[in-house]
Amino acid sequence: MTEERLGPAGEAFAAKWLERNGYSVIARNWRTRTGEIDIIAEKNETLIFFEVKTLPHTAFTDLDIIVGNRKQERICKTAKYFLLTHRKYNKMHIRFDVLVLPFDPRTTEEAEPVHLENAFEDYI
Repeated sequence: MTEERLGPAGEAFAAKWLERNGYSVIARNWRTRTGEIDIIAEKNETLIFFEVKTLPHTAFTDLDIIVGNRKQERICKTAKYFLLTHRKYNKMHIRFDVLVLPFDPRTTEEAEPVHLENAFEDYI
């Protein structure tokens, strides 16, 4: 699978996985001038902004490598804009999670995602 197709395929898999695990997906690939959020979902009165990374299973080592500080800042700015434009979510708890999808191009087996809850914070 090419790199251009790997990201969207991973995000589609992640959205289905989240729904199977009790999350309600509100938006996918939500964009503004400041950035993009891969998936916005809700569960148990918490609004979660997900960054989805599809990586070779051997590449999962460090959150700073997967989602660097600049990327975290862009996600937080974009989340703030989402909350400004979708006020019905303003009273919910907010969380920033990362969903790492291990991918091995040599196999067709689906690996279990690594869900990093509260992967980073911003004081919204």
